[in-house]
Amino acid sequence: MGSTANVLIQKIGDVTIVTLQEARLLESHQLDALGQELYRLVDQMDRKKLIVDCTKVQFLASAAISVFINLQKKSSGIKGMLIICGLRKELMQVFEITKLTKLFKFAADEKAALQLIG
Repeated sequence: MGSTANVLIQKIGDVTIVTLQEARLLESHQLDALGQELYRLVDQMDRKKLIVDCTKVQFLASAAISVFINLQKKSSGIKGMLIICGLRKELMQVFEITKLTKLFKFAADEKAALQLIG
């Protein structure tokens, strides 16, 4: 499909897979661009089944979590489903500590996410 500087977007059937390409998601301009790209998929392109693959991500600013929360809200608003996959153990702990594991669905990898999303 298409791509920007920091994401690769693929479509498999009715599922859209967004693979984050940056190891460090720390800069506000990076996160703004990421948010715009992700929100566009839901707001303008009506993509209901989204998988965000974080396999390459090593560091994540707290603002990145806000991007995911907003994406989850937007996705729920169109009766969509969002799955985050490939999170490193230490990044997953941030979601556990902040109790965000109740808000999101997680999968170990892209294959497991595809099975989960149906």
